[in-house]
Amino acid sequence: MPRRLLAAFLLILPAALRAAGPEIIRVSTGWRTTASFQRVSEYWTGRENDGSINVLRTRPAERAGYYWLIRLRNDGAPLAGAKFELAVITLAAPTPRTFSFPVTLAAGSALYDLGLTGADWPGAKARPVAWRLRVIAADGRTLIAEQSFLWAQPPKP
Repeated sequence: MPRRLLAAFLLILPAALRAAGPEIIRVSTGWRTTASFQRVSEYWTGRENDGSINVLRTRPAERAGYYWLIRLRNDGAPLAGAKFELAVITLAAPTPRTFSFPVTLAAGSALYDLGLTGADWPGAKARPVAWRLRVIAADGRTLIAEQSFLWAQPPKP
């Protein structure tokens, strides 16, 4: 009987550790045009169809911009009042600019597409030098964070 208990414990332990909070599975970045968001259904309904991706923009009326596509897993209950906080350094703005995206984190796996659009991004050819993404709970705690390699580098004296 003790072997069965040990086997059950070893199977349950990884799931219990994961249930502690949300986890960022992957982040990919890139420029997207307005046309890349258009789907056939939009021609019939006149409304943007995001499918299963939660699209959040700094300027909701403008679609073209630089986006962070985030696959996030939340093994717990949905988290209302949370926000994504994205800090970005570009060649045009070497001081970090921070953008907030209010969100309710869904339970399970979800995709979030955070876009810096309109005047918040310097243009199609611009790329971030460094960035940091944090997911912040309603009470202000940082739940998870992800950053680019260059964000972690110490400043030069």
